[in-house]
Amino acid sequence: MTEILTPVELPPPFPDHTQLPEEDGTFVKNFQEHPQSIILTDSLGPVLQQLHPDGQYAIGQDCGIYWRETDPPEKGAEAPDWFYVPNVPPLLDGQIRRSYVIWREFLAPLIALEFASGDGTEERDRTPLSYSETGEVTKPGKFWVYECIMRIPYYGIYEISKGKLEVYNLVGGRYQTISPNERGHYPIPQIGVELGLWEGSYQNQTQRWLRWWDREGNLLLTGAERAELERLHAEQERQKAEQERQRAENAEQARRDAVPRLLAIGLSVEQVAEALSLTVEEVRSIHN
Repeated sequence: MTEILTPVELPPPFPDHTQLPEEDGTFVKNFQEHPQSIILTDSLGPVLQQLHPDGQYAIGQDCGIYWRETDPPEKGAEAPDWFYVPNVPPLLDGQIRRSYVIWREFLAPLIALEFASGDGTEERDRTPLSYSETGEVTKPGKFWVYECIMRIPYYGIYEISKGKLEVYNLVGGRYQTISPNERGHYPIPQIGVELGLWEGSYQNQTQRWLRWWDREGNLLLTGAERAELERLHAEQERQKAEQERQRAENAEQARRDAVPRLLAIGLSVEQVAEALSLTVEEVRSIHN
């Protein structure tokens, strides 16, 4: 008796970052968000190089994090304004990441930051994912997705217009508000830095910016700030060397000017040479 095997139709594999949309076609940036992302990434670079000498980390700036399959696909993603994922390759199969796909990576970001243009209502939305009896889907809120699905350990909300920063830490599966330390900063112990607000000028905008500090409260500088500091240090060293050279020249001239005066009061050439730390030949040369 011959057994007839019925072919089994397997569901298609979950898509990867090359098969998912990398944008949703909407304007999501204001004039501060782009430089705000850059200043965070640029200043944190040296710290991450020390933490990841193998270069295994990724930073997303307004990039989609896919956490569920939907139709259309982009409805299954959230796009934090800035996030950092440790211990993942910066490229996938030699390709630049188009998005971050949770079901392919299995690692959540360590920290996600949102720059709220409004009052932060969207960024604090705790609405859970739910389905009605007719099959309609209730869109979940960002806060709920980051807390309950992605389980991102640190979540920060920066209200730009108010200059207000809130940071949450995932404890026991729920976000708890972190209190700032004595410097007004929020420590992120896993990377040895603190997050806080800094008022100053960056890329032709003077306002409050999200910045990083080290454990001792020293501001982490951008590449341009480090270069300017090095330039100022080099200029100070040049001025110091010039002052030393000028002092040496003045001292030398003073010794030379003293030679005829000391000889005039009756000291011998040998005595003058010893007194002024000169050679006898130098004294005779000056005298003649």
